[in-house]
Amino acid sequence: MQDTTCHMSISLDGFVAGPEQSREHPLGKRGQEVHSWHLGDERANEADATAVGWLMRPRGAYVMGRNMFGPIRGEWAEDWRGWWGPEPPYHAPVFVLTHHAHEPIEMEGGTTFHFVTGGFDAAYAQARQTAGDDGVDIAGGASTVRQALIAGVVDELTLDIAPVLLGSGERIFDGVESFGMEPVEVLHSPLATHIRYRRAG
Repeated sequence: MQDTTCHMSISLDGFVAGPEQSREHPLGKRGQEVHSWHLGDERANEADATAVGWLMRPRGAYVMGRNMFGPIRGEWAEDWRGWWGPEPPYHAPVFVLTHHAHEPIEMEGGTTFHFVTGGFDAAYAQARQTAGDDGVDIAGGASTVRQALIAGVVDELTLDIAPVLLGSGERIFDGVESFGMEPVEVLHSPLATHIRYRRAG
């Protein structure tokens, strides 16, 4: 079965990125604090290592928002190729939501960024068709995940809940009135509580 997954780190007060996202602060100010569980903190334990395995499992295609792809807004004014260097970690087609058309960008290691101007439904349909039996991952950011949850297409959602209060930033659950999932696995570390949810029934 072709599952659609999503894996997000989130603060205790519900933010997946801090305020004022920019080239200097890709995750917003203090946003990196919710990711310390997989960024080399010496307090990380086996639970965090298991969650890293969930995060990095291969998928057939990905959907992400333009804000996650890079800091450029409006028309494409420069040759931006993502935050991840010449070989992004996806190793599969990535469908990027944007209002401004762009030719595909082929990277090393099998990642090609495709830019979709037809909205979330169009990007998700292309990702499903491309992924085959390997499944789709909703990679972020907040707006894209929110659209996926409202559309009801996510089969498995993993939240890494960090014991951090950001106070403001980007939320994923605003406007999501029905969750429809139940927890199937919970792992703990001092840096995060990792909860894996599956669609109920």
